[in-house]
Amino acid sequence: HSVSRTSPNLAFVPACLPPDPVEVEELQRFVSNSKRLFVMTGAGISTESGIPDYRSEGVGLYARTDRRPIQHAEFVRSASARQRYWARNFVGWPQFSSHQPNTAHLVLRDWEKLGKLHWLVTQNVDALHTKAGSQRMTELHGCTHRVFCLACGDQILRSELQEHFEVLNPTWKAEAFGVAPDGDVFLTDEQVRNFQVPDCCKCGGILKPDVTFFGDTVSQEKVNFVHQRLAESDSMLVAGSSMQVYSGYRFALAAREKRLPIAILNIGPTRVDHFASLKLNFRCGELLPLIV
Repeated sequence: HSVSRTSPNLAFVPACLPPDPVEVEELQRFVSNSKRLFVMTGAGISTESGIPDYRSEGVGLYARTDRRPIQHAEFVRSASARQRYWARNFVGWPQFSSHQPNTAHLVLRDWEKLGKLHWLVTQNVDALHTKAGSQRMTELHGCTHRVFCLACGDQILRSELQEHFEVLNPTWKAEAFGVAPDGDVFLTDEQVRNFQVPDCCKCGGILKPDVTFFGDTVSQEKVNFVHQRLAESDSMLVAGSSMQVYSGYRFALAAREKRLPIAILNIGPTRVDHFASLKLNFRCGELLPLIV
């Protein structure tokens, strides 16, 4: 493997034991028997890159705070909700966009190059699989590195929008007190009050990150596409996801219906545990590099 040995950032990774040799052997057998592996990843694969998740025991956002992510309807309906979202995102973006893939992302890229991995579906919006070089991939919930207009559909890069924010807010400064998932940070209402948000420069419409917010749905076209990739696969590996969100869970249900073997690599329980052929409770970045 051409995997760089960067040391993982474990601040947002729940405590777990090192891989057990017997279970490593079981996953090795599972992967060896797969010719066209379908992999689904979640926030637990990116926590080792220093990005917090929502649900991890003790260290996830829900365990640490009573804060909840923005809802789609609220973003669309409320200018003040958008102002709050974008102010926090503006502060969090420089750090969030600088996160790098960890060993687990690089291993999955290598499996793709070797022809082992048939298709990768990520529920993450952090672009780390893209940065790692994965190509046979669907970003189920979109990506924070792209922004689009709700009115005319025009797309721009999130880095470009950062420059617009800076021009509109030359004297605005805010220190964040805490980091949340998906580039969000904690700011007070007072800090947010004077933050200016640009409109679409093509039509004056509302700009939104190209991600599926909570309460929104993944397009039917994308769902159908992923079902087709799953239909071509012979086994499913879930890495770093509790599968609590239905948009991802539906594919595990489809895999079960097709009687595909399913392996789960996740610290803590998942919604798929009761019908998986293999459940492994270890760090993705520690276990995946051991598989050849």
